[in-house]
Amino acid sequence: MAKIKTRRYYIYYSAKILFCLLRLVPRSVSIFIADLLGRKAFRLLKKHRDITLLNLNTVFGQDKVENERIAEDVFRNVAKNGADWIKFLSYDKEGIGRLVTEIEGLENLDKAISEGKGVILLASHFGNWELLSAYLYSHGYTGAIIAKRIYFHKYDKSINRLRRRFGANIVYRDESPKKLLKILKDGGMLGILADQDVDSVEGVFVDFFGKPANTPVGPVKLGMVTEANLVPAFMIRKPDNTYKLIVEKSIELVSCGDKEKDVKRYTQEWTKVLEKYVKKYPEQWVWMHKRWKNQPDIGQEQTDHVE
Repeated sequence: MAKIKTRRYYIYYSAKILFCLLRLVPRSVSIFIADLLGRKAFRLLKKHRDITLLNLNTVFGQDKVENERIAEDVFRNVAKNGADWIKFLSYDKEGIGRLVTEIEGLENLDKAISEGKGVILLASHFGNWELLSAYLYSHGYTGAIIAKRIYFHKYDKSINRLRRRFGANIVYRDESPKKLLKILKDGGMLGILADQDVDSVEGVFVDFFGKPANTPVGPVKLGMVTEANLVPAFMIRKPDNTYKLIVEKSIELVSCGDKEKDVKRYTQEWTKVLEKYVKKYPEQWVWMHKRWKNQPDIGQEQTDHVE
C-alpha cells in the first residue's frame, strides 16, 4: 500500500512538471509533443493496447493493419486531449471558443432547456469530452457534471479544478440524489458520461455493435423521474486539431406503462446514437476500456488476450 501511495505522488508531481512545461509553449507545440507521447504510449502500455485491439477486432473484424492504425490513433487522440485540458488553465471564454470552429445542432439543446424541466447532457468518452463541458458552461449554460470521486485527493482536486474553471459545479456519484434533482428542477443541465461497463452503477444489457453491452441506466431513470430531456452531444476533433460540436435532437422519454421496458428502450436509443458516431470516427472513442466485460449469459469477464 505504501508503494502504491508513493507511486501516486511520483506520478502526480511528474505530471505537474509536464503540465507547467506544456502551458508555457504554444498550443501547436503542445499538440505535437502530445502526439509523440501518444504514439509512445501505444507501444509501451501493452495491457491497454491489447484491450483496444481486442475491442476493435470484435467490432470491425481481423484487419490487423487497419485495427492497429485505429488503435494508435486512439492513444494519440487521448494524449492530445490531455494537452488541451492542460491549456484550459490559461484559457478564458474566448480561448475556449477559438478551439470550436464548427457547431451543429446547438438549437436542440436550447429547445430542450427552454422547456424548463432541465436537461441531462449525454456525453461519452469520445472526442474531447472535457472540452464539451468547458465550452457549454463557459458560454452561459448552467448546471453540474456528475463525476466519479477519485480517492487520491490530489488527482481529484486537479481534475475538478479544470472542470470548475468555466462554471460547472461537480456532483459526485456517491452524493445525495437530491442535488441532482434540484439542478434539474431549476432548469439546469447535468452532464454525465454513460458509455462504459461500470460494476459500481446499475446497468442494463443493450445492443452495442451487435453484442450485449452492460450500460448505465442512471440517465434514463433520472430523466423519467424528473421529465428532463436527454440530449446527446459530441465534441469531435477535426484534422486541423480544432473541434466540431454536434448536439443531437433530444430523446423525449414517453412511458409505455412498463418501467423496465422503458429503461431498456431509451438506454438502447442513446447507445445507438453513440454507435453511429463511433462507427464514423472510430479513432475518437476510448477503446481501451473493457466495454463487453460482463455478458448476460455466462457472466465471464472479457480477458486481455488477443487471439
